[in-house]
Amino acid sequence: MARIVMKFGGTSVADVERIRQAARHVKREVDAGNEVAVVVSAMSGKTNELVGWVNSASRLHDAREYDAVVASGEQVTAGLMAIVLSDMGIPSRSFAGWQVPIHTDDAHGAARITGIEPEALTSRMAEGIVPVVTGFQGVSPSGRITTLGRGGSDTSAVAVAAAVGADRCDIYTDVDGVYTTDPRIVPKAQRLNRIAFEEMLEMASLGAKVLMIRSVELAMAHKVRLVVRSTFDDPDAPQIAPDGTPGIPGTLVCDEEEIMEKQIVSGVTLAKSEAKITLRDVKDKPGVAAAIFGTLADQSIVVDMIVQNISDDGATTDITFTVPESEYDKAVATLEGAGDRIEYAKLSGSKGGAKISVVGVGMRSHAGVASSMFKALADKGINIQLITTSEIKTSVLIDEQYAELAVRALHTYYGLDKQ
Repeated sequence: MARIVMKFGGTSVADVERIRQAARHVKREVDAGNEVAVVVSAMSGKTNELVGWVNSASRLHDAREYDAVVASGEQVTAGLMAIVLSDMGIPSRSFAGWQVPIHTDDAHGAARITGIEPEALTSRMAEGIVPVVTGFQGVSPSGRITTLGRGGSDTSAVAVAAAVGADRCDIYTDVDGVYTTDPRIVPKAQRLNRIAFEEMLEMASLGAKVLMIRSVELAMAHKVRLVVRSTFDDPDAPQIAPDGTPGIPGTLVCDEEEIMEKQIVSGVTLAKSEAKITLRDVKDKPGVAAAIFGTLADQSIVVDMIVQNISDDGATTDITFTVPESEYDKAVATLEGAGDRIEYAKLSGSKGGAKISVVGVGMRSHAGVASSMFKALADKGINIQLITTSEIKTSVLIDEQYAELAVRALHTYYGLDKQ
């Protein structure tokens, strides 16, 4: 017997029929003798509708009332899921975040979970009752409903799994696992049996949209094993792992120690719409980098890749970095407006970049991964504009027109096309 938290995203509970399909997955686990808790998102599109209503009511609204309205989407889904499960003969009870309770700070609209009291859930699970918990929300220290920000339901599910001591947290979505790259770009992309937390965190931050970064961070911190799998698989079909053996369908996200054979490269990611900015002949003195990037941070502009080149005499430096293309004009205007605090000779930049990354925990113990990546791109005539590396990833900035060619080339080069 295992203790499992099952989370269903918006597309998985888009209407009553899909809720019924999701409930069949829950029934399969209950029939197998497992203790189960469920975490649900709002129906697909419902949160956007609720946010639209709030903005129509007032552009300058109270964030506490925003949360009160927007949190209602998950409450509808939780109640419907409990009704459907009960109709299938599975005792169930819905729980709003404040009823668990899931404690958060008071940053309405972007709250962070500070703690969960699991007794109400674990006692129901021990009695054979399936608690259905609203994702995306909790309760502030003053007793107000809070929401966790977009993608908060994944974070809720991982936090609940950690609190109840679950053996794993199954994330049901509209894809059947984590792939070596985007199958829409590379049809030969392979579904991974297992991937380490660190790899998943890098891939999530580099453009893969299967899991939200916050949920992976939380899972890694609390050692919560995650399974990414599809709601639309037949709940009554034999449970087959991606390698064709009997087991859990989907991709297991787990501790690196659970992975026997570590791939040198586990995946290739792509993030389009990157823009590059270069500040030339910046006065090289203490605090200059803090002034530049602090000015951008004050405007909530996210900076990614950063490269610095110091002149021969050490008096000046060139600093190049990337920002999202949508933030390019704002970033340029911000830096030009801060000319009195940042001394530089010239500002230049361009849009239309793409960041390509190769990720793998095996890179720790294998030399030459970066150089082989550069060779593979050179063989295709693709010029590299910027390079950044970490222990388990190498990223390059290239022209966006070559992005998909680069992904396909690297996917083949590292043998990811094959099972």
